Amino acid sequence: MATSLAELTRADGVRFILATFVDLAGKPCAKLVPVEAVDDLEADGVGFAGYAAGALGQQPYDPDIMAIPDVGSYTPLPFLREGLALVHCDPHVNGEPWPYAPRVILRRLLARMPYTPFVGAEVEYFLLKRDISGNVVVADGRDEAAQPCYDARGVTRMYEHLTTVSTAMNSLGWGNYANDHEDANGQFEQNFRFADALTTADRVITLRYVLHMLAERRDMIATFMPKPFTDRTGSGLHLHVSLWDGETPLFPGEDDPRGLGLSKLAYAFVAGVLDHAAGLHGVIAPTVNSYKRRGAATTSSGATWSPKRASYGGNDRTHLLRVPEGDRVELRGGDGSANPYLAIAAVLAAGLDGIERDLDPGDPSGPGRFADSAAELPVTLLHAVEALERDAVVREVLGAEVAAYYAGRKREEFFSWHNTVTPWELDTYLTAF
Repeated sequence: MATSLAELTRADGVRFILATFVDLAGKPCAKLVPVEAVDDLEADGVGFAGYAAGALGQQPYDPDIMAIPDVGSYTPLPFLREGLALVHCDPHVNGEPWPYAPRVILRRLLARMPYTPFVGAEVEYFLLKRDISGNVVVADGRDEAAQPCYDARGVTRMYEHLTTVSTAMNSLGWGNYANDHEDANGQFEQNFRFADALTTADRVITLRYVLHMLAERRDMIATFMPKPFTDRTGSGLHLHVSLWDGETPLFPGEDDPRGLGLSKLAYAFVAGVLDHAAGLHGVIAPTVNSYKRRGAATTSSGATWSPKRASYGGNDRTHLLRVPEGDRVELRGGDGSANPYLAIAAVLAAGLDGIERDLDPGDPSGPGRFADSAAELPVTLLHAVEALERDAVVREVLGAEVAAYYAGRKREEFFSWHNTVTPWELDTYLTAF
């Protein structure tokens, strides 16, 4: 079995490797490394100017970030370019893991967890294009139904794109098991099987990159923007989480009096996530646009599918935490702008805190109903950032300095938007007085 990048690339006929990492905002950064330099890449990594790369806590005068490849994440991409592969990297500075790097943050959290977490991710996205006026519109001009979800015709019209993505995922061993039209016009979801937490985070980043590239081939724009249209459903990043001890799943419970099939440990995990829900939103819904999705009153389809309160229940998609089966819980608050490394790390830390404090979430909310204890979730990015800053557990998983840096950037993002005059304001106020 191949154990080095050199062996892997030789076996696959790879000529170039994308040495890849993401910044705190989830921007994919890479250098294209020829296989002639693969030994140097594996031994020493490849250097980046961190300040230029993005939100990584660096200034122009700081030393290089060295992206050290994780050979286990090696991913051939022949369906994008013949001879191309990708490897996810852990950024280092002066020989030490860089604390502002999202993959490093998740690794640090996993190293202290007494359980093995497995995570599944539902990646929702839109396929769009620009019309002759430059406006963003749905790529499929026939996709106009008021309730397009699961529409067989919409799926068939996007057959070439969807099947290309599905075949790519299965060629990589991800186990694609469904591809569907989601609730908004132009919106799709392509599912793959759950894996360990780090692998799933890597795959979300890889899939976003692959979707961008394959959509561009057909003159489309793939976007994970939470809510690109005012009157339509937004895109989520739902996370299905379970904890294991070796080969033993820890969430299923026998004779659960609450009827969800969960163990006491699972309920404590749920309670931890609910207790930290407000602070978590600064990470799982990290943009101004996130709160256009979460705060939507309604959509053309009749539902927003975005929770507004910190509640949990059974197989009910109106809650922040859904328990579809007793083997896992689904966090429905994350959206398409979430950085998967940060989102998974923060959710696991919140759940672990619930376990360590032996919390109990109370009884589940019923279908379409919410317990009195279910707090309102943040209504804007600014509210979420303030909640994050008050939440010691979320701050700790990011790291104190990183949390302050991240919150500062997010506050600037909010006020940059807040200080921008929008068409809505002109329409509402221009001749109102």
